[in-house]
Amino acid sequence: METYDLAELVITQDSQTWPLEFSRAKLMIVSEYGTRLWYIDVDGITDEGLLGRFAESEEIGVGMSAITIGGRRLEGKGFFHPNPQHRAAAIRGDGQLEGYGQSGSHALKE
Repeated sequence: METYDLAELVITQDSQTWPLEFSRAKLMIVSEYGTRLWYIDVDGITDEGLLGRFAESEEIGVGMSAITIGGRRLEGKGFFHPNPQHRAAAIRGDGQLEGYGQSGSHALKE
C-alpha cells in the first residue's frame, strides 16, 4: 500500500465546487491481485454544512482534484462518504486516478 499526504483537496458535483479545509487528508493506493484501488481519508473537515448535505443525499458521486504535500497533482472520480459526527469523510475512488504513475502509463484502473 502506498500513502500520500494531501496539501489540497477539492471536490465537485455538477456545477458546484468545494475546496475542503481539513486537518489531515491521506490518499491510500492499494494494489492487490493485479488491481489497484484508491481512497482518501479526510479528518478535521470544517464545513459541517457540506458533510450534512452529503449525509442526507443519495447522490454522492464527486469529481476530485488533489495536490500532495510533494506537489503531485491528481484527479479522479469517486464517492464521498461523510461522517458528520467525527467531522470526517472518505472518498472511495471509482476508476482511474489521473496523475498517478509516469505519463499516465500506470494510471489506476479498476
